[in-house]
Amino acid sequence: MAHMPPNTNDRPLIGITMGDPLGVGPEVIAKALADPDLRTRARFIIYGLYDVLELAADQAEINSYWWRVPYDHGPRVASGVVVADFDNLPPIRNSRAEPDANAGHASFVFVEEAVRRLRDGELDALVTGPICKQSWHLAKHRFQGHTDLLARRFDMQRVNMLFVADQLRVALASDHVPLFELRNRFTIGLVHQPIDLLDRALREWFGIPRPHIGVLGINPHAGENGLLGDEEHRIIEPALAMARNAQIRVSGPLPPDTAFTPGMLDTFDGIVAMYHDQGLIPVKMRSFASAVQVSLGLGALRTSPDHGTAFDIAGRNQADPGSMHAALRMAIDLATTRRRTASVPVSTP
Repeated sequence: MAHMPPNTNDRPLIGITMGDPLGVGPEVIAKALADPDLRTRARFIIYGLYDVLELAADQAEINSYWWRVPYDHGPRVASGVVVADFDNLPPIRNSRAEPDANAGHASFVFVEEAVRRLRDGELDALVTGPICKQSWHLAKHRFQGHTDLLARRFDMQRVNMLFVADQLRVALASDHVPLFELRNRFTIGLVHQPIDLLDRALREWFGIPRPHIGVLGINPHAGENGLLGDEEHRIIEPALAMARNAQIRVSGPLPPDTAFTPGMLDTFDGIVAMYHDQGLIPVKMRSFASAVQVSLGLGALRTSPDHGTAFDIAGRNQADPGSMHAALRMAIDLATTRRRTASVPVSTP
């Protein structure tokens, strides 16, 4: 166990949830935070199981650089990395990496505790490790994933997912909705909301004073003037008109099959995709190992790696920590910017 370093509280406090204990979350966290440069930029508290993290570090031949406290100890982190240990949970006896009720319950309570701390302002940002939705359901936790849980806990109706891969920024109008079900939810408000939230994030978080947002069509060739569907005319174009009335610089509907070509991407600071795979396929093609998810609309900072539990390689020391490292780095950058902005005194006439 590492020795507790001296107190330096001038850096942001980043909460991290371990994710599913049977997945690659513990491994990528241990590997990503092994970067000493990352640890000099912030303080960290990992919500999870100390023994599982120790095992992941041992398999990766990483000397532990953290110390343990009970999970209800509170986020009192002087410097470095603390593991908030949930040693009161039932042991996870499943030796196979697969959906499991006990592992699902563990990953759920990690998130619940961390979100409570984030909501109360005790954390500057939260980075969530990958969970298995099937395991959550086996454990009787009926949420569709992190975004659904976060929206409910923060009591926010307007929440969207943003994915960042280098300079590519893609927000989703809909998230984990079955494709055939999307037609029953596809409204002007559904399209306008991520445009509004992405514009705000690009200005306030990414420092782009007048962002240009491209909005994809939902049909092939963006509907081909109604020959291949009229949703662009009935739904997307009115959403664009609303955005323009709010002084948002927006273009579309764009043909989805050409919007991600290099020439087109140079035109936009962000893209709004209509459904999950429409936006995620180009993101993962561009930067599979280092893409980051950012939650829009919470009023708090949350990032996560853009990958799942990867049960097929869990416990084999084969997981790439690039996306977790990028998620941590982005959380630090956004939290630092927010802290700096909040500390600037307001001048009065």
